[in-house]
Amino acid sequence: MDEKDQELGFTLEDILKEFGSHDPDSEQTPAQESEDESAEPAPEQSADPEPELTPEPAVQEAAEEEDSCTEEPESPEDTAQSDEYEAFQDLSFESEPEPVPVQQEIPADDETDTSFEVDTIRLDTQKIAAAAQKPEAVTGETVSFTPISEQMQQETQAPAAPPVPEGAEPFSAGWEPEYEQPIGEYTPPEPIVFRPKSQQKSLKRKLVAGPERRYYALAEAGFGKLQISIFLSLLVVVLGVASIGMYHFGLVQPNRMRLLVFGELFAMLFSALLASGRLLDGFVSLFKGKFTLDTLLLATFLVCIADGYFCLKEVRVPFCAAFCLEATMSLWAELQRRTTEMGQMDTLRKAIRLNRVAKAPGCFEDRPGFYVTGGELEDFMDNYQQPTGSEKLLSIYALIAFLASGAIAAVFGLTHGISSALQIWSAGILAATPATIFISQSRPAAILEHRLHKLGTVLCGWQGIKATVGNAAVPLTDRDLFPDGSVKINGVKFYTNQEPDQVIAYATALITHAGNCLGPLFEQLLDERNGRHYDLTSFRSYENGGLGGEINGESVLVGTISFLRDMGVETPEGAKVNQAVYMSIDGELCAVFALAFGRLKGVAAGLGTLCNYRGLTPVLCSDNFLLSEGFIHAKFGVNTRRFAFPTAKQLQEICSWTPDIAQSIPCALTTQDNLASSAFAITGGRAIYTATKLGAFVHIFGGILGLLIVLALALVHGGSLLTPSNLLMFELVWTIPGLLITEWTRNI
Repeated sequence: MDEKDQELGFTLEDILKEFGSHDPDSEQTPAQESEDESAEPAPEQSADPEPELTPEPAVQEAAEEEDSCTEEPESPEDTAQSDEYEAFQDLSFESEPEPVPVQQEIPADDETDTSFEVDTIRLDTQKIAAAAQKPEAVTGETVSFTPISEQMQQETQAPAAPPVPEGAEPFSAGWEPEYEQPIGEYTPPEPIVFRPKSQQKSLKRKLVAGPERRYYALAEAGFGKLQISIFLSLLVVVLGVASIGMYHFGLVQPNRMRLLVFGELFAMLFSALLASGRLLDGFVSLFKGKFTLDTLLLATFLVCIADGYFCLKEVRVPFCAAFCLEATMSLWAELQRRTTEMGQMDTLRKAIRLNRVAKAPGCFEDRPGFYVTGGELEDFMDNYQQPTGSEKLLSIYALIAFLASGAIAAVFGLTHGISSALQIWSAGILAATPATIFISQSRPAAILEHRLHKLGTVLCGWQGIKATVGNAAVPLTDRDLFPDGSVKINGVKFYTNQEPDQVIAYATALITHAGNCLGPLFEQLLDERNGRHYDLTSFRSYENGGLGGEINGESVLVGTISFLRDMGVETPEGAKVNQAVYMSIDGELCAVFALAFGRLKGVAAGLGTLCNYRGLTPVLCSDNFLLSEGFIHAKFGVNTRRFAFPTAKQLQEICSWTPDIAQSIPCALTTQDNLASSAFAITGGRAIYTATKLGAFVHIFGGILGLLIVLALALVHGGSLLTPSNLLMFELVWTIPGLLITEWTRNI
C-alpha cells in the first residue's frame, strides 16, 4: 500500500481531505474516528429537545469505505483496493484544492447545513475498478471530477433536479426522471439576418454586368464620328439649299446646268455615305420582317439614284437636297438615341439603391394610384429597348407611304414613260416623309432624359410610359412634403404651473402616436431634456385640426389655436402664432410650440408638376393638423384645387390600401428618395407619351398631305410644278411643327 501510494503521489486520506470527510487536526485513523463517535454517550433529552444530528448518507458511505480500506495485505479487499488504485492511475488533478473541514456544529432551527451536500461526492469503487479492467462493459458512463468551487457555482445556477419516484434508486436501470413535457432534440430556428451590404453587393454586381458594361461600350464607341457625320451632312444640306436657290432664281447659266446636276448627285452620294449606318440598319430590318423609317430612307435613296440617272441624261435637277435633309435628321435621331441610352445607363450604374414607382388599382375613389417600393433592375433592362407604340405606327405608315408613292408613279408612268414615273416616285416618297419624322420619337426622349438624369430617374420602357397615362391618384404624406430636417422649433412658451418637462412629454406622446413629420422633432426635444415617455390611452384624431387623448388620467389636446377654441379652451389674445402647435391639459392652455417649415425646391417642383397635369390628383394622406389647403398654397405656391384632402374615413381607407403586386405595373426606377424623383417620373412619362403620339400623328398627316399634293400636281400639270425648290420648301415648312412638338417634354 505504501509503495502504491508513493507511486500515485497521494493517499486515500488526501482524497477524503479534499471532499471534507477528514479532520486535519486529528491524527486518528478513520477507523478510530468511527469507533470514538460510536463510543460517545447520547445526550440527555431536555425540556426543549434539540434535533438530533443524523449523519448524511454520503458520510456513512464514506465511513464504510474507510473501514474497508484497512491494511490487510493477505485479504481479498487488498486485491480490490489495488485494482482501484490502478484505475486511478489515469486520473490527474491540475491542482489540489484546499480541504474543507466537516461542519461539527449543530445548525440552528432556521438554518440548513449544506456543507455535506456540497462538499461530498460518492465514489463507486466497484464501477471504477470494472471500468479499468473492462472499459467496454460500462458504455455511455463517464467518471469526471469537478473542483468544489465550480461544483458550487453549477449547483447555484442549475435548476432543481426532478423528484425521484418512491422505491427507485436515482440513476438506476429502472429510474427515469419525470418532466412536465417530453424533451426532444432541440433545433434552434434559423435567424433572419438583414445584410444591407450583401444586398448592395448583389445590386452592384447586376449593375456592373448590365448598365455599367453597356455604358462603357457606348463610351468606347463614342459620339465623335457621329457628330462629325451630322455636321458634314448638315453642310451638304446648306450647299444643296444654296444651289437650289441659285437655280430657282435663274443664277445658273445653261452651260453650267450639267455641273449643277452632277454636284447634286455627288452631294446625295456623299450624304448617303455619311448615313450608311442608317441605310444598313434599314436593309437588315427587312430580313427581320420589319419595314422601318430607315428602310424607307434606303428605298428613297435607291429611287433618287435611279431618277438621277435620267436627270443627267435630260439635264434636269434632281431632288437630292431633300434627301440630304432627311439623311441628316436620321443621323441626328441616332445620336439622340445613343445619348438617351447612355444617360440611362449612367444613372443606373451610380445607384446604391433602386426604388420602383408603380401603379396599382383601387387606391382612392376607385382610381388607381402610384406608390413607391423596392425596385429591381430587370424592370428596366427588360423593357427599355422595346419599340414604342408610336414607332410601330410609323413603321406601318412607312410601308404604306412606299407602296402608295410607287403606285402613283406606276400609274403615271403608263402614260408618260419611265423617266416621268421615277420623277413622280422620288417626289412622292420624299413628300410623304417629312424630315422631322425621324426625330419625332428620339428627341422628346432625349430632352426628358436630360431632365430625369439630374433626378436619378429612368423610365421603364414603353410599358411604364403607358402606365403613367390616365386618371390616377398620387398619395403624399407630410414626410414627402417636409422631409426630416426641414421642420424646426423656433421656441416654446408655457402658460401654466405644469412642469415644462411633463408638458413636453405629453405633447410628444400625442404627436408621436399620430405618426406625422412632427414626431421626430418632439422626440428630439424630449431626449435633449432627458424627459420621460408616457403611455397614451383613448387617442382620437379630430377633423377640425387636432389630436386628443388621455395620459395619467388627464385629458390632453394638441392642435391649432382654432381647434382649441372650438374645444372650449381659453386662449389669450397674444397667443396667436403662425405655424404653431397649441397644447392644453384638462381644458387649460399649457404651451405653444412655434415651428418653422422649410421650403425645399425639389418638393416645390414635384408638387408643381403634379398639379399642372390633368388627371393626376395628389392626395394628402396625413392627419397633420397644420397642413391645410391654405398653408400648402402659401408655402409652395401650387394650385391646390387639384389637391384632395380626404376625410377621416377616406384617410383610413387609403392608409390601409395594399397594392396588388400582380396587377402593379412598374413605371420608373429612381435612385433618390425624394418627391421630385417620383413626381417627375410620373409626369415625364405622360409628357413623352403625349409628345410621341402627337408627333407621329402630325407627321403622318403631313406625309399624307404631301403625297396628295404630288398626286394633284402630277395629274393637273403633268409634274411640271414638281421642282426641287418647291419640294425642299415643303420639307422645311414641316420641320417647324415637328421641332415644336418634340419640345413638349421640356415643359414638365
